[in-house]
Amino acid sequence: MKTGAATAQTAGQNTAQNTGQNTGQNTGRNTGQNTGQNARPRRNHAGGPDAAAAIHGGTRAGVDVTHRARLDAPMTRAAIESAAENFSDGVIAPAFWFAVAGLPGILLYKAVNTADSMIGHRTARFEQFGWAAARLDDVLNVIPARLTALLIAALHAGLGQWRAIAGDARRHRSPNAGWPEAAMSRALGVALSGPRSYAGEMRELPFVNPQGTRAASASDIEASTRVLWRSWAGFLGLAALLTVVLG
Repeated sequence: MKTGAATAQTAGQNTAQNTGQNTGQNTGRNTGQNTGQNARPRRNHAGGPDAAAAIHGGTRAGVDVTHRARLDAPMTRAAIESAAENFSDGVIAPAFWFAVAGLPGILLYKAVNTADSMIGHRTARFEQFGWAAARLDDVLNVIPARLTALLIAALHAGLGQWRAIAGDARRHRSPNAGWPEAAMSRALGVALSGPRSYAGEMRELPFVNPQGTRAASASDIEASTRVLWRSWAGFLGLAALLTVVLG
């Protein structure tokens, strides 16, 4: 009986560890690859808007497809913003909740995050039902979003810019997405967020890192991919160190 219990316990621990590691590795790899791939179709406008939409939750994030000459910067911002936000939502947050509560924690987080993506929209169809998923997702991402910004800043922009990053993040339309976006914008020296269209209505939203260049290009998307890979490597190294120290 003791042997059976020990075997079951070991198997459970291995399953939990492998699940957490695989989730972080696969999601980080997919985020980096999708962001890098978006830089290529963006160079000719034919496939760019759909590629940006593919990694931006199905919307074109303010890309005005009726004005092809103005596509470059808005589409580039959409890709970079998605890269930063997805690194937080898809890598850091699941790993954080796995560390806090094991498999139940990561299961809860992914269920809420997926529900927010599917129904957490301010539309007549989803608002009454999806608001709970959206608000709970905001709560679950409070710490991970800030940890993501801290990681990106530490490895790229420098912690000396933390006060500016925090200021930009607080002016963002989202309580959490602004943190990784603000850190990414300063790592690249570009302005993110800003005016965009929702349901055909233009909204004058503030820029993140307004002093950065607003003429972002495909090279900035490729640079954001490198930021993702370095941040992912730094995160894995930190996780391995903590495992050794605390394990």
